[in-house]
This record gives sequence, structure tokens and C-alpha cells, in this order.
Amino acid sequence: MSKEAILNKLSDAVVGGKVDLAKEGAKEALAAKIDALDAINNGLVKGMSIIGDKYAARQVFLPQVLMSAHTMYAGLDLLLPAIPKSAMASMKKAATAVVEGDVHDIGKNIVKTMLTAGGFDVTDLGKDVPISTIVSETKAKKWDALALSTLMTPTMDGMKAAVDGLIENGYRKNVKVCIGGAPTSPAFAKEIGADHRDANAQDCAAWLKEVF
Repeated sequence: MSKEAILNKLSDAVVGGKVDLAKEGAKEALAAKIDALDAINNGLVKGMSIIGDKYAARQVFLPQVLMSAHTMYAGLDLLLPAIPKSAMASMKKAATAVVEGDVHDIGKNIVKTMLTAGGFDVTDLGKDVPISTIVSETKAKKWDALALSTLMTPTMDGMKAAVDGLIENGYRKNVKVCIGGAPTSPAFAKEIGADHRDANAQDCAAWLKEVF
């Protein structure tokens, strides 16, 4: 099978949400000595970008996005170990988290997927994450970007506390902080000292790619 055919197979697998096909394509890419980053960017990520555009245009819905994301990660699991450490070291590092008190994580999961598809090395801290953990881990792991989300008004204060904590520990100037979720707004982001308010997952990934 040609390189182009293998890359198309990876892309089509993600668009179609076919996990087995993604795994098969990833193994074929490795066997054909295709550069792992090439297979990721021009295969898996290409497919996820197509789904992202379709989701933004409301041509597909959340279940399809999540299935495509699951498929992309299945391929990534096989391809990421084949990336040279030097290439991984040059990737910008980002973290996602739903702030303490909120367990709604679908939006955060899509942000994680879009950032991964955008070429970031992403750590997912999960949901209902203590502010102290967000603050300490961001500095300890030297993350370049931090994406915080909440769908609840009472937990919005946690976002401000996270920004304040990063100022206090001296790491705020080293990290871009973006926030998202229905109750947030550009005005709120400005008020708490965040760098950006994300309208959606695609907006988050596009903005971070732009600033880096």
C-alpha cells in the first residue's frame, strides 16, 4: 500500500469513527517506515480536523465527535511511542481541567482532542480538579498553556483562584491561560486576568496555535 493510501486510511478511519481501521492503518504506517509524526499529522489529525470543521458547521453532532476522538487516540497510542524524543521535546505542552466543584467534562474532553490534533502535548487533569493541584502542577510540569472550563456559575470563582495562584507562585508569566464554558465570557476572562475566553473547542485550539 502506498504512503498516500495509508495516510488516507488513517484520516478516513477517524472521520468514520472506525477504531479497528485506525489501529490497522497505524500498524501499516509503522511497517512502511512512514514518519510517525507524518502519519499523525497527515492522517489522524487530518481526519479530526475534518470532523472539527463539520462539528462547527453543525453537520455532525457530539456523539460522532467523541467517537472520532476515541478513534484518533487509538491510532495515537500506536504512533506516539515511535516519535523521536527530540521531536516530542519541541512540542508545546498544554493541560486541560474542569475546575473544582464541577463534573461536566464533555467540553473539556473535546478541547483536549482539538489541542492534541493541533500538535500540543496535552495532559488532562480531569474534572472537579482542586485549584491547588492546577496551580502546583502547572508550575511543576512547566506547561505552556492551561485550558480551564466550567459549566456552572458557582465554580467560576475557581478560575480566578487558579490565575491568582499562578501569580503568587511566580509562573503566571510563563503560561497562557484560557477559559471556557457557558457561564464564562470575554469580559469575565479579562476581569480575572485570563488571556482568552474560548467560544468553543476549535476556538481554543486555533487561538493557542496562533499565540505559539
